[in-house]
Amino acid sequence: MAFFRNSTVNLLNLHYGIHSIALNGGATFFAIYLLKSGVPIAAVLVSLALILLGRFVIRPIVIGFTARWGLRAMVVAGTVLSALQYPILAEIHGVGIALAGLIAISAVGDTVYWTTYHAYFAALGDDDLRGQQIGVREAIAAVVGIASPLLTGWMLVTFGPRAAFGTTSVIAALAALPILWAPEVKVKPHVPGAFGAAIPGMLLFVADGWVAAGYVFVWQIALFVSLGQSLLAYGGAVAFAALVGAIGALTLGRHIDAGHGKQAVWYAFGMFALIVVLRAIATGNALIAVLANAFGALAACLYIPTLMTAVYTLAKRSPCTLRFHVATEGGWDIGGATGLLAAALATGLGTPLSASILLSLAGVAAIIIMLRRYYASIRRPWPMSGGNPPRANT
Repeated sequence: MAFFRNSTVNLLNLHYGIHSIALNGGATFFAIYLLKSGVPIAAVLVSLALILLGRFVIRPIVIGFTARWGLRAMVVAGTVLSALQYPILAEIHGVGIALAGLIAISAVGDTVYWTTYHAYFAALGDDDLRGQQIGVREAIAAVVGIASPLLTGWMLVTFGPRAAFGTTSVIAALAALPILWAPEVKVKPHVPGAFGAAIPGMLLFVADGWVAAGYVFVWQIALFVSLGQSLLAYGGAVAFAALVGAIGALTLGRHIDAGHGKQAVWYAFGMFALIVVLRAIATGNALIAVLANAFGALAACLYIPTLMTAVYTLAKRSPCTLRFHVATEGGWDIGGATGLLAAALATGLGTPLSASILLSLAGVAAIIIMLRRYYASIRRPWPMSGGNPPRANT
């Protein structure tokens, strides 16, 4: 198990495991609780799109702060800032001032956290073991995800949103602790050519954001509606999916590291496309929806290592991992926001949720094309630098 020898990556995966309690708990109920609190479906989707657009606007500011304080400090700050959104979520009662505040603080917290976390993981991971290291991370997240949605659903019903989301906030903040023992990664104030090197990753993330709009956000609402808008049933369905997903998280990462990335793209994204279709068909049928959600968790454990192995490797080989992820995360925001606004428009016009889920297939097709090209080219000279090895990040 060579992928456990990197103690820094082990700390990052411990951090991610704790953070995943919040991601699979309170964050999983984010859109659901907005709907439950009286926000219409189309408005929920628009709210999520506004969070992503806000992230896109403020993301470049992160570079200046990180150049001054370093990546480790910014990951810690982002972890704490992202925890602040959950107490505000508990105060939502339809469209109003509280919802506007939630959109603003979510945009800030998520921007600082995800931009710096991805850059940090890319800088400190090992290229030859990256698929397996990501697989371990996703396996930890999947195992944690078995209990946290059940507990969050139970707390929402038994103690109310303030207790449930307050607990989520505390756990999310505690996830910063392992990062305090990780090494610092400095970022230069100016790095020529950094954003040009990020174009392949940015295009992948535009497509991934579009996929997430239908496959994740619209599907969460469709699953909740299919289960009779029961918080406990929804939490149980998410927990069951996590149990299924924990089974396959490590297998494909090893396959990628062994040099079989092109085949992994077909395994992961072929299954993923089938699950998109199944989720569209399942909308409105509780039993099929639970099964589609479970299979989707397994597909995600194949999808994420295949995608992120390429993205993290591209990032580490770029002139600056932070600027690389500022560009790629910005691409994700644009893809996700565009997909969410398209879904909101379709919903407002009376189109069923299943149609918005199927929109994700366009993004899946684009990712397959781009990843097949990437895995076919990694044995050849670096395409972004005229055949010369890329400059190491410092």
